[in-house]
Amino acid sequence: MNVIMHDSPVGPLTLKSDGEKLISVWFEQDKRDASRPRASGMRDPILDQTRRELDQYFAGKRKTFDVTFGPAEGTDFQRAVWTALTRIPYGATVSYGYIAKAIGMPKAMRAVGAANGQNPIPIIVPCHRVIGADGSLTGFGGGLDRKRYLLGLERGEAPLL
Repeated sequence: MNVIMHDSPVGPLTLKSDGEKLISVWFEQDKRDASRPRASGMRDPILDQTRRELDQYFAGKRKTFDVTFGPAEGTDFQRAVWTALTRIPYGATVSYGYIAKAIGMPKAMRAVGAANGQNPIPIIVPCHRVIGADGSLTGFGGGLDRKRYLLGLERGEAPLL
């Protein structure tokens, strides 16, 4: 496992790679991975690419990510939700119900919300693009301020790097 810290406009991010793919992105205050190791400082091409692509994203120059990624863990249902999240276009938002229908389980909106909340690779797997059916901003592992920022960035309403 290789781990680095990366400064971003939404605060420090902990990036973790298994040497072949990016497996997690954690916001500074995220408590889901209390056992996460401290930054190793080792050179890792996947983490270097992730840093470059995140910097481009925050500068408004990247709308999709090319880095190889995949969560180290997750149920089949969670993985289906996370895959559906990657299909939400830059700058767009969808509801939990939309994702539930997209994975063929139209009544699983709450379960989709739970899986969305467990997304281990936020920003790159854009869980911030999922909002309430009424258009309201709902939970986000990085906090609603970060969600607002990311959505504003993608709409051209947030300051660029």
